[in-house]
Amino acid sequence: MSAVATPVSPMLVRLAAEKATGALLRDHGTLYLVDGRIVHAESPAAPGVDVLLTTGGRLPREGWDEAVDRAGAHRAVGRFLVDSGRLRDGELEICHLGAVFDAAFFALSPTSGPTRFRYGVGHWFGTVRPVSAEAVERETVRRRELLDAVWPYAAVDTAPVVPRPAAPGQTVGARRRALLAAADGERTPAELARLLGRPAFHTLLDVRRLAAAGLVATPLDPAPDPAPPPPLPGLPVADPDIALLRRLRDALEAHL
Repeated sequence: MSAVATPVSPMLVRLAAEKATGALLRDHGTLYLVDGRIVHAESPAAPGVDVLLTTGGRLPREGWDEAVDRAGAHRAVGRFLVDSGRLRDGELEICHLGAVFDAAFFALSPTSGPTRFRYGVGHWFGTVRPVSAEAVERETVRRRELLDAVWPYAAVDTAPVVPRPAAPGQTVGARRRALLAAADGERTPAELARLLGRPAFHTLLDVRRLAAAGLVATPLDPAPDPAPPPPLPGLPVADPDIALLRRLRDALEAHL
C-alpha cells in the first residue's frame, strides 16, 4: 500500500494481502472482506444503507423490510432490490459505496481496543461492488485531513450541535440550512445524520464548516493529559483565555 505511508490498520493490510474472507471487528465498526477486498462496512456512528435509502426517500421502508425478509438469509439483499425493480444497478452501487466509505471512516478511527478478525463471516446484505483495502485506507486518510483543514477541533464531532446567530449578511447554503434547522441543541452530528438520512462524514464536514463560520457553538477539546506543571513560585503566568480567543476569531472571520 504505497499510497498510504503509515497504514491506518496494519491488520487490514495483512488481510488484504492474504486475500482473506471474514469480518474485521474494531471498537467503532466492522469491515467485511471477501478475498481481501471490502464488500460491506458498518459503524454505530454512521447511518446504514437502509437509512440512506428510506429516510432519503428513494425506497419505502416496507420495500426494504421485504428485501431483508426474503433475501437476507441468502446474503443477497442488494441483488433482490435490483432484481425486484426497486432500485437500478447504478443507484444501488452509488448508495452502497457511499455507505461503505462512510462506515469505514469511523470503523478505522484510532482506537485503543482490540482488533479481531473472524474468518468466514459474511454480511446479509451481500456483495455489490468490492473495494480494495488500499482505496478505503487512502480515502480514510483524505477525509481525516479534510476535516482538520476545515476546523481542527474534533470536539464538535460528538457534542450536541448548538446553532448560533448568523452575522449580518452572512448566508448559508440549503444543505447546511436544513442541518441547522434540525439542530435542537441536543442532537449530535451522528443523530442529525440519521434524522436527515445523510452520510455521517458529510454531516461532520458540514458541522465543522459551520463551526469555522461561527454558526454553531464550538466546545473546547479535552485538556491534554497529563497536565503541564504549575508555574514556578514568584513568576505568575497567565494562561490565555482560549474560549475568548476562539470567539474573537469567529467574529472576525464572520465579518471578512
